Amino acid sequence: MDLIELKRKIEKYNPYNEQEEKDKQIMLKYINTFDNILTRENKFAHFTASSWAVNKEKTKVLMVYHNIYRAWTWTGGHSDGEANLLKVAIKELKEETGIKKVIPIKEEIASLEALTVDGHIKKGKYISSHIHLNISYLLEVDEKETLHIKKDENMGVKWVPIEEVKNVSTEEWIKKNIYTKLNEKLIKILKCDNIK
Repeated sequence: MDLIELKRKIEKYNPYNEQEEKDKQIMLKYINTFDNILTRENKFAHFTASSWAVNKEKTKVLMVYHNIYRAWTWTGGHSDGEANLLKVAIKELKEETGIKKVIPIKEEIASLEALTVDGHIKKGKYISSHIHLNISYLLEVDEKETLHIKKDENMGVKWVPIEEVKNVSTEEWIKKNIYTKLNEKLIKILKCDNIK
């Protein structure tokens, strides 16, 4: 996959709400404006991928306690030049949690969002505030797999009952605008599967 194919996937994506509609426009504008939008060389904005990783029963979400954000969050990371963001989301999930086997619930984009990242220190260097052009995917993993912490990125990994995410996460905007949306999409998929 290349940037042109990623652009096509974003163009075809049907926004869930006004936030996604606006953020989709920004993503497409930045793809047309910057030639380094897939790498951190673009200090203003670059693509990332995240996963809403759930167990087989779709009752729990796998979350990590992120070192920089000091919060329980979804997994994810920078594309670092890779245009196949599903591949990035799976790679990051495996690296951050120790999970070995990952099954996409759907290979299509589950959500998109432009996320602000405050300036911070990483590996001893200051990183200026910037934007993550984030694409999220719904993934399924085995709850019985052994989990591990990736010390340079997180301080904890755990399964959280879906209905408890609102109590565990301390990032109000993300909790309200992303995690709630991903849970609603997951429920919709489950209802559609039960009808079939």
